[in-house]
Parts: sequence; C-alpha cells; structure tokens
Amino acid sequence: MNKNVKSFLVTFVGLILTILGFVLVKGADSTKGILATLPYICIAIGCGTWGHGMGTLLRNRAFKGDPALEKKMEIERLDERNIMIANAAKAKGFDIMIYVFGALMLTLSLMNKDLNTILLVVFAYLFVIGYSIYYRIKFDKIL
Repeated sequence: MNKNVKSFLVTFVGLILTILGFVLVKGADSTKGILATLPYICIAIGCGTWGHGMGTLLRNRAFKGDPALEKKMEIERLDERNIMIANAAKAKGFDIMIYVFGALMLTLSLMNKDLNTILLVVFAYLFVIGYSIYYRIKFDKIL
C-alpha cells in the first residue's frame, strides 16, 4: 500500500473516531458505567490517530521534492549520538517519575481518597518498577 494512501486512511479513521466521540458526548446524557467513558475514549484515540496520520502526511509532503533532505534526516535520526542523548533523556524521565509516583501515592493516601484509586496508582507504580527490573536483568545477561 502506498505511504500516502495509508496515511490518508489513518487520518480519516482518526477524524471519524473524534467526530463519533463528540457526537456520543452530546447524545449520551443518561449513560452510566463504561458507556459514559466510551465517548472520551473515542475522542482520545481519534485525536492521537488523526495527529499521527497528519504528521506522516506532512512529513511525506515535505520530503517529496527533496530526497537529499529525507536521507539527511534519516541519517540524523539513526545517529548514535542522538540515540544516546534520547536514551539518557528517557532515563532521567524515569528517575523523576519514580519520585513523582511516590509523592502522588502519598498525597492520595493523605487526602483519604478512594482505596481503588490509590491501589490503581500503586499497581501502575509496581508495574513500571517490575518492568524496569525485568529489563535490567535481561540486559545484564546480554551485555
């Protein structure tokens, strides 16, 4: 499938999902439970999909007349120094996230919030930590 056709399709699906979400928000006043969140899920997924498709379309259009620029950008993207910088930024983001999650858990518990909310944050925190430990062990074996 052509790159532009695929990007148009992704953009169209995102736009339809976003519009569907807004229509459901306006029309569904008496829904409860999971159906009450469905419009917002459609809007979120639709906006993300639409943005991704539009970004790809704009990138393809920018590179259409200049293959040298496309090759230069690809080399820049795959440059080892840039990859190292991106990985270091992710590591710093993870380091601060650990403290933010801890502060959020403490704050929610001191505010006497619902136990389900606190447990949801705790399980997300433990999942991230477990994921980190798993890959730390995996990479220690490889490297």
